[in-house]
Amino acid sequence: MIRRVGWHLLVLALLIPLLYPIVWLAAASFKPSGEILQSLALLPKHAILDNYAYLAGDLAGVPVWRFFVNSILVSAGCAAANIVSCSLAGYAFARLRFRLRKPLFAVMLATIMLPTHAVLIPQYTIFQRLGTVDTFWPLILPKLLATDAFFVFLMVQFMRNIPRELDEAARLDGCGSIRIFPAVILPLIRPAVVTTAIFTFIWTWNDFLSQLIYLSDPEKYTLPLALRLFIDVTDPNAYGPMLALSALALVPILLFFAAFQRLLVEGFATSGLKG
Repeated sequence: MIRRVGWHLLVLALLIPLLYPIVWLAAASFKPSGEILQSLALLPKHAILDNYAYLAGDLAGVPVWRFFVNSILVSAGCAAANIVSCSLAGYAFARLRFRLRKPLFAVMLATIMLPTHAVLIPQYTIFQRLGTVDTFWPLILPKLLATDAFFVFLMVQFMRNIPRELDEAARLDGCGSIRIFPAVILPLIRPAVVTTAIFTFIWTWNDFLSQLIYLSDPEKYTLPLALRLFIDVTDPNAYGPMLALSALALVPILLFFAAFQRLLVEGFATSGLKG
């Protein structure tokens, strides 16, 4: 009993510094802009809703809701593309037999160590020649090519734990490799698929650098770029709306995580079926 209480107290002590910035952000979004800079108190002296009311209007001539729609489109598109491409690539590496499979798998794993910044200029050049700069395609199209090696590796590890007897039974029923993947393999790797979707959605939602490079029209800005618009504002009254928008930007990913957290934990905890 004492050990359990001590463990809970230790967890709470660790959670306080982790959650304090989020709690402060949520509380500060109800403060007047002047109070945000002058006081370090957690709770506002006079709570107001003006910061959220400000977001009902436009920002740099663009309705604020437009930034949410853009972020959802880009994040959902990247998540869907990653699921399709990484699961197919994982299926090829884990279940199919073809020449140079092992060397190609090793090369794919090596790309995990490749810094993102090393490929920014070549990628930008390619998309510029394709005429897709200032669209969402440069952000979504790479995900359709299974460029996230970590998720391909995750899929491979899950599929390797699925008994091959299932494939053989499906082949006896007349299924080919193309049919086996959606009918047999895909339902059994659901935790890996959900893990890929959650992390891709959250990472894309919070991504700033790639979106800053490829998007220049404010109408196409996502939330990270919209928050940057406040930095250019010299009005000190912009701090309150900026924190309010930051707090609202957290809501979709928290809901997304809460909706699928059970499957996410299952994805980490499950080692797959036993053969």
